[in-house]
Amino acid sequence: MKLESVKSADGTSIAYEKTGKGPALILVGGAFCDRTAPTSGTPLAALLAHRFTVLSYDRRGRGDSGDTPPSAVDREVQDLSALITAAGGSAFVFGNSSGGLLALDAAIQGLAIPKLVLYEPPVILDASRAKVFEALATQLDEAAVGGRRAEAVERYFTQVMQLPEPAVARMRTSPMWTGLERLAHTLGHDLRITARGAQRLAQVPAVRSATLVMDGGASPPWMREAIQTLARAIPGARHRTLEGQTHAVDPGALAQALETFLDGGVLQATGR
Repeated sequence: MKLESVKSADGTSIAYEKTGKGPALILVGGAFCDRTAPTSGTPLAALLAHRFTVLSYDRRGRGDSGDTPPSAVDREVQDLSALITAAGGSAFVFGNSSGGLLALDAAIQGLAIPKLVLYEPPVILDASRAKVFEALATQLDEAAVGGRRAEAVERYFTQVMQLPEPAVARMRTSPMWTGLERLAHTLGHDLRITARGAQRLAQVPAVRSATLVMDGGASPPWMREAIQTLARAIPGARHRTLEGQTHAVDPGALAQALETFLDGGVLQATGR
């Protein structure tokens, strides 16, 4: 795949790769993700390229994309708008994790997204927890700016994802850790996107895209309940559970579900 770029509204260069043939589909990754991420980047794109023209991109501040401070949700929505224009003026959009919340914000703002698919967007409806996340986002920013990237990554895993410290310690010795530290400066922004849960829920009636909201059958009950609440709030949205899957969803299962919905096939779904 050839690396291409598009200019966002503020002049920031957004890097993306395009593969396949058919209706345009843009993949939006979450925390710790660039355009190479298995469940929102080129590996997933390769599974879908036989049916769609898939654009996998580096969100601003990641990979080969530029960055123009300050970080803001509206700027990332403008990035997605520029990609939709590059794709021909209209595109299906898939968002994974906090990338799903960003994709949802784009649909709320009325971008040309005929179909929207979200996998386990972290919907935070508890106001007190949202405030904790907002404070932690500032602390993560300070750690990254101060050169304490490992600290930022560790705190995200233990305080946001609630991983046990021994598991995080093992991760520190793995080859992937360097790549995680490289994205440490983006974690505060993703956490702020997540903290807007209650505000976003009040805005989702504005969504006009045909929407599928998915979760994993092996994910924690609190996460699944919040995602189902979101699905009920989006006009006409469908909900589907991928049995046996967790937040770390299998790309093959994800690709199959995406193709079924985007092609207009019959969903074997739970919920609506």
